[in-house]
Amino acid sequence: MSQLHFRAYGDSSKPTLLVFHGLLGSSRNWHSVGTELSSGFHALCVDLRNHGMSPFRMPHSYDGMISDVLSLIESQGIGRCHLLGHSMGGKLAMKISCQCPEIVNKLVVVDIAPKMYPDTHDNNYEAMRDLDLPSLRTRKEADEILESKIPDWAKRQFLLTNLRRDEEGEGFRWSVNLPALEANQREIESSPLLDSDRFAGPTLFILGGRSSYTNDEDIPKIRGIFSDCRIETIEESGHNPHIEAREAFVSLVASFLSRSENSS
Repeated sequence: MSQLHFRAYGDSSKPTLLVFHGLLGSSRNWHSVGTELSSGFHALCVDLRNHGMSPFRMPHSYDGMISDVLSLIESQGIGRCHLLGHSMGGKLAMKISCQCPEIVNKLVVVDIAPKMYPDTHDNNYEAMRDLDLPSLRTRKEADEILESKIPDWAKRQFLLTNLRRDEEGEGFRWSVNLPALEANQREIESSPLLDSDRFAGPTLFILGGRSSYTNDEDIPKIRGIFSDCRIETIEESGHNPHIEAREAFVSLVASFLSRSENSS
């Protein structure tokens, strides 16, 4: 089975940090964070299945993603490591920590809660699907076409990070498996955690103060599952604090993980 693609930052002798992106993201979104954390950690920013340069596989499920990650950990000879996950990747990191606590040192979860979410990506899928990729000449042209369905400039730029020149034909192609993601959207939005799941290791939740992905009602459930949990809010950020408030985000992560290393 083909392995997941990842971008590595820092020396392999340093503590390993696995980074999991969110839905329709990729390791590219984490390049700056990986670079800034590389002085203290061996950061591996992973392309999850059906994203980036990793294999396209059905179904797009949390069980499948867990299997992929465990295979990567084994193949790379990674022992106990830190996990950091954003959004969908945060749910994945939570589940791995509960299911395989023996391989997780510390856990960082970014702007997501262990709960079911409503479908919020239907419009994105439709807009991406409707692009006539073979006839596209430029990324700017794609942006102009998407604007009618996705007026938010920042969201369009995020989606367009998945647009690649088609090396085997004309025009462009998506580097995400849209059919697989769309078919499994209900699974993606669900919580993979069971009522009995627990993780006792040190955990940091980083939330965006302007994000709607979490609220005060989520806190008791988070603390019930993650007994050694610290929750930090970056007030000026939305759902993507690693992009919108990178300096504050990196500072929180580095401080938290470094304390873990010094105390272990």
